[in-house]
Amino acid sequence: MNLELNNKHALVCGSTAGIGKATALALAEEGVNITLIARNEEKLKAVLSELPSHRNHSYIVADFSNPKDLKIKVSEYISKNHGFHILINNTGGPAAGPIFSADLEEFQSAFTQHLKCNHVLAQALVPFMKSEHYGRIINVISTSVKQPLDGLGVSNTIRGAVANWSKTLANELGQFGITVNNVLPGATGTERLTQIIKNKSSKTGQTEEEAATAMKNTVPAKRFAKPEETADAITFLASARAAYINGINLPVDGGRTKSL
Repeated sequence: MNLELNNKHALVCGSTAGIGKATALALAEEGVNITLIARNEEKLKAVLSELPSHRNHSYIVADFSNPKDLKIKVSEYISKNHGFHILINNTGGPAAGPIFSADLEEFQSAFTQHLKCNHVLAQALVPFMKSEHYGRIINVISTSVKQPLDGLGVSNTIRGAVANWSKTLANELGQFGITVNNVLPGATGTERLTQIIKNKSSKTGQTEEEAATAMKNTVPAKRFAKPEETADAITFLASARAAYINGINLPVDGGRTKSL
């Protein structure tokens, strides 16, 4: 299938590891020009070196705890370089823990890094998307928007807010050839999953291997996802072939989520 992505430009957030990095690589293989964005310049350079050299790839160093600085850096980049057809919103999840004991600052920090920064980037990128009559905004969030996950109180709360922001935006932008969708990863082989397994191990007294096995047993596929499997779903949603898919939550979780 020709995804018709050749020479499109994509801004991929959180692209130095995990699902973000896998998405940058997958889009680049389809001929997309990638701009990586994250806070660690050395890691950005390392990922940049892995992208196909015959394309126009670059990076932006920005910290998602500072939306004002993010807006300035992305706006300056666009003014000097080019606009973007594709935005992949992807930020590391909040720390695990029960919601009742969460500090107010945890909610504020997560809201800033996820919803505020998503909004800043959408506002910066949408004008170009409108002029091209082609735009794809894809938010990597969590299956918790369908089924809250135990021990992830702040994350459940903020992910739900992002999902509702996304659906509202999809309704407003669909008329301009811009789609807004959410990809909901399940347990995926990333650094965050490793930390979640360690936390479960320390709380339950299980070994890390036992904790991981217990998590796998909640998934009909009986395994964790590879970051590349989620990246493939994102790549399709970014393509011309997905033009009539808008405002959805797509679980990529091996069937773990119980709801429809």
